[in-house]
Amino acid sequence: MEKQTFKGVPIQNNAEVQALFGQSDAFLKKIEEDFEVRVVLKSDSIAVLGENQKKVNKVVAVLESLLHRIRKGERIQATDVNYEIRASEADVSSIDNHSPAESIPVFSKRGVIRPKTAGQKRYVEAIKHNDLVFGIGPAGTGKTYLAMAMAVSALKNGQVSRIILTRPAVEAGERLGFLPGDIAAKVHPYLRPLYDALYDMMPPDALDKYIERNIIEVAPIAFMRGRTLNNSFVVLDEAQNATIEQMKMFLTRLGFDSKAVITGDITQTDLPTHKVSGLADAQRVLGSIKGIEFVYFSKVDVVRHELVQRIIEAYEESTHPHPKQIVEEVEETEE
Repeated sequence: MEKQTFKGVPIQNNAEVQALFGQSDAFLKKIEEDFEVRVVLKSDSIAVLGENQKKVNKVVAVLESLLHRIRKGERIQATDVNYEIRASEADVSSIDNHSPAESIPVFSKRGVIRPKTAGQKRYVEAIKHNDLVFGIGPAGTGKTYLAMAMAVSALKNGQVSRIILTRPAVEAGERLGFLPGDIAAKVHPYLRPLYDALYDMMPPDALDKYIERNIIEVAPIAFMRGRTLNNSFVVLDEAQNATIEQMKMFLTRLGFDSKAVITGDITQTDLPTHKVSGLADAQRVLGSIKGIEFVYFSKVDVVRHELVQRIIEAYEESTHPHPKQIVEEVEETEE
């Protein structure tokens, strides 16, 4: 049996311990299981014991980072604990190893909105300081939600006079023509996630008035053609499904005193196989242009259910043979 390694983390009071350990010690149990260590509460500190020095050091880093959040007044949730664990395991710097992440002056139904990961903090800072930002990465990293929160904040602060939210109405296994209603009704299912996020950030009555007066507009990307978007905060979501032509058209709509954020996941394009994603092409064409910033998220930045990160990892590790290849293999087996 290896020698036990011990390291302590100072604590200030019992309230810190309760917030850190979670209800019924749920956060503590998660940390102990993931790192195979034992955490013991002492009079003025938390002792971390384990046989692996590296794991003990990582647990100490996780606990110190979470305590820093608690001392700033944050209410620790399971997603925060999961992120700190992932960041430690991936040797990614925690958000709290740098300057504190400022909250966005917008409230959701769950409270104040603020960056929860280092990648999210870089993203929010990029939006603050650049007129055109690309947020690229896997699902569940908060790309769209944070961009919309920044848009709502800019509108409330008078920095822009309107918000325009758009996304490509690309058919993913279902044709628009088969959906009931006029063109507005047909594209509504594609825009529903944007409406849901807005209703999470604003009172329904206020939002409905903004939409009625076209202060907030949610529309397919095709509706952007021929327009000049002045004094606006524009968010293009699901940009991996925009063609090269659509992306160029959208980017050249940007007018005076406007800001645009483009979000997407290049690995999840629904375009036909012969079509190149406008988002992928934009990386190649615009990567070195001053004033445009690309922010890349990783699986470490996932803030949804813990399973989402595992699903992303599983797909990254899978070879995913093309359907044609699968058919050929079956035919060879039958012969």
